[in-house]
Amino acid sequence: MATALIILGAGMGTRMNSDMPKVLHEIAGAPMLVHAMKSGAALAPERTVVVAGHGAAVVEKAAKAYDPDITIAIQSEQLGTAHAVGQAREALDGFAGDALVLYGDTPFIRSETLAAMSAARLTHDIVVLGFEAAHPGRYGRLIMKDDQLDRIVEFKDATDDERSVTLCNSGVIAANNATLFDLISAVGNDNAAGEYYLTDIIGIARARGLSATVVSCDESETLGINSRAELSRAEALFQAQARAAAQADGVTLTAPETVFFAHDTVVGRDTVIEPNVVFGPGVTVESGATIRAFSHLEGCHVSRGAVVGPYARLRPGAELAEHVKVGNFVEIKNAQIAEGAKVNHLSYIGDATIGARSNIGAGTITCNYDGVFKHKTTIGDDVFIGSNTMLVAPVTVGDAAMTGSGSVVTKDVPAGDLAVARAKQENKAGFAVRLFEKLRARKAKGS
Repeated sequence: MATALIILGAGMGTRMNSDMPKVLHEIAGAPMLVHAMKSGAALAPERTVVVAGHGAAVVEKAAKAYDPDITIAIQSEQLGTAHAVGQAREALDGFAGDALVLYGDTPFIRSETLAAMSAARLTHDIVVLGFEAAHPGRYGRLIMKDDQLDRIVEFKDATDDERSVTLCNSGVIAANNATLFDLISAVGNDNAAGEYYLTDIIGIARARGLSATVVSCDESETLGINSRAELSRAEALFQAQARAAAQADGVTLTAPETVFFAHDTVVGRDTVIEPNVVFGPGVTVESGATIRAFSHLEGCHVSRGAVVGPYARLRPGAELAEHVKVGNFVEIKNAQIAEGAKVNHLSYIGDATIGARSNIGAGTITCNYDGVFKHKTTIGDDVFIGSNTMLVAPVTVGDAAMTGSGSVVTKDVPAGDLAVARAKQENKAGFAVRLFEKLRARKAKGS
């Protein structure tokens, strides 16, 4: 059965106390909205509609950065969840499959859970995702009658008996697309809040003889984010799960609680990650690599057997081949480092290509930016770059060439050549002693 996703993301999120739409606050380097989209993507939806309201333009930009094919529907007034889903009616007009309603501020629902809902749709008209709450609080309650879901009651409208029920509503609902919007058309707002509740479609459906059921998940999957405190708890939950998954996949974390993963981090087995390592989005580390302490990686690829850090920074476009070594206080950006090359100390390599087995001395800088344009540095195989070399791009250093320490290289260096580009040293006899005497006398006079 074809599936369409309707993801609700129109809320302002007043408890966030933020100018940014609530669903764009990030967990593990990605907006909450993207986490919800990733969960739904496992169902291979034919259409995805994001319902936006507050900050619709930036919500649309973030959503389309992840999936350019999504459709945005606008909810100009926030009149309840049924009203929000109703804004997707036009975008899904004529769609013959199932519609699944998700929430942009509920980022942790697993793809396996959504698959179970899709399977349950084969035998029921409507499927609701529920959970057994340790502390039900103000959640809506799922009222069962025999093996059927009879109705959903919002806490503020529930009786004492209904409030004693611990099976709670996540808000996630699956139904045939046409059926869903037909039921929404019948929803009224005769309730304590004067809103159009999506949950009311269950009672309406049952009155029409339609069947409804509940698929249950762990309560942690349904965690909704409404405040900064909840956002930090969600980050902690994500990181705990990511660390456990990495260890189960054969990754060594010497101090797991100090390692932070992004939503899309990929790490191969037998990799060792030392304490206080942070992964930004877009990082792949192959098997058998070592990421030493206090390193930060983002948008990069680290191949098998490579060693990074400690205190290294890999920025977007950094590509490390097998057995590359990148050492302490080295920053690499948009550069390809070939097999066996070493950049061990205190260097910046940007917009560059470094050949196999080349050694980059301490304090080397590729001077890649002229204030307007970026320029490329190309270093061949088996090159030795002396310490404190400035490579003023665009420049090429040929295979098996060398640069003398302290050189400022502004012209290409042919293969096999030694480039020395320093100012001539001049020693002025006795000048240091005389200068210090003069300075100390001035200091004494001033005091």
